Amino acid sequence: MALSGKIAVVTGAAQGIGKEITEQLLQNGAKVVLLDVNETAGKSLKKAFDNQFGRDRCVFRQCNVESEEQIKHSFQRTVATFGGIDIVCNNAGISDEGKWERTVSINLVGVIRVTYVALEHMNRLTGGRGGVVVNIASMAGINLLSSCPAYTATKHGVVGFTRAIAAASTASGYGICFNMICPGAVQTNLFSTVFDTLGQFSHLADVIKKSTAKGVLDVSDVAECILELVTDVTKNGEALMVNPNGKKYMTFPTFT
Repeated sequence: MALSGKIAVVTGAAQGIGKEITEQLLQNGAKVVLLDVNETAGKSLKKAFDNQFGRDRCVFRQCNVESEEQIKHSFQRTVATFGGIDIVCNNAGISDEGKWERTVSINLVGVIRVTYVALEHMNRLTGGRGGVVVNIASMAGINLLSSCPAYTATKHGVVGFTRAIAAASTASGYGICFNMICPGAVQTNLFSTVFDTLGQFSHLADVIKKSTAKGVLDVSDVAECILELVTDVTKNGEALMVNPNGKKYMTFPTFT
C-alpha cells in the first residue's frame, strides 16, 4: 500500500516510538492523527510537525486508551475530518509491575479497545475501506521477562489477540490486515525508568541488564518495521521481531 494520502492513527504518539512512527508516516506522505494522554507533549509535537510538513498533515487529539468514550470520539472526529481511516498503530504502553492492573489496562485492554473501534470504521463489510492495523508488542510477548510478569502477560496477550483478529478478518472478509512488531529493549523513557517500576520484582533487575547486554534498539529501528508492515498488504497475522542483531518474522507452531 502506497502511503501518500493515507490516513493513519497512532496511539501514544507524543514521544518515544510513537513520535518516530508518526514522523516516518508523515515523511512517506500519510496524514496522521496523533493520540496521546499527554496534552502538553502532543501539542508541542503537533506544532513541530506543522513547521516541518505543513499544517494540514497532522492533528493532535488528547486521548486516554483506557477510556472507550475518548477513543470513540477521537475516531469519529478523524473520520469526520479526513473521510476515513487506512492505518492504525496501537503503540501506547507502559511497564509498571507495582501498578500491574494499569499496565494490563493500557497495554492489552487498550489495544483491544482501540482495535475494535477501528474495526467499526475500517471494516469493508460496514462501509470502511479496509487497511492495516499494527500493534506494538515486545520480545517479551514471544519470550518472557521474569522481572516483569504483568508486562510479559500483556505482550503475550497482544500477540495472541493480533493473530486471532487477523484470522477473523480473513475468515470474515473485513479487508483489514493485522500485524505486530516485537522489539527488544528500545531507548525510550519507558526503558530508562524500568528499574524504578519493577515493584516486588526489583531484586530481579539483573534479568533486564542481562537481556540488554547485546545492545538497545533506537526508536527508528521500530518505526522502519512499521513502514514494512503497512506497505506490504500480503502480510496478515505476522509478528516481526527486531533486536540489535536484526529482524525476522516469527514462525508459530500449528496444531491440528
